[in-house]
Amino acid sequence: MKGTNLGEFEELVLLTIAALMEEAYSVAVCDELTKHTGREVKLGVVHAVLNRLEEKGYVKSGLGEATNVRGGRRKRFYTVTNGGKATLLKAKEQRDQLWSMIPDVVFKGI
Repeated sequence: MKGTNLGEFEELVLLTIAALMEEAYSVAVCDELTKHTGREVKLGVVHAVLNRLEEKGYVKSGLGEATNVRGGRRKRFYTVTNGGKATLLKAKEQRDQLWSMIPDVVFKGI
């Protein structure tokens, strides 16, 4: 397995795959990220991250059935592996611990 550090955008892609479940393919991931982050997400960048996550062992992919809508081409669907799930849980725990350390006064008046 390649490096195991999870970058911010990798985490967002991994979370999106988990949320989309069996509908997680590159275009759907890109659309969801654009919708939820409010920033333009390029499909090529999503493809690169999907490949990187697969190399790290955090996702696995497989081809779906060919459809007439896509001219007979098949979609590549992604699922989060157990390693990916463990990595997401670890990232969430780390963030939760850091958030819990911040005194309430820091955000008072906002």
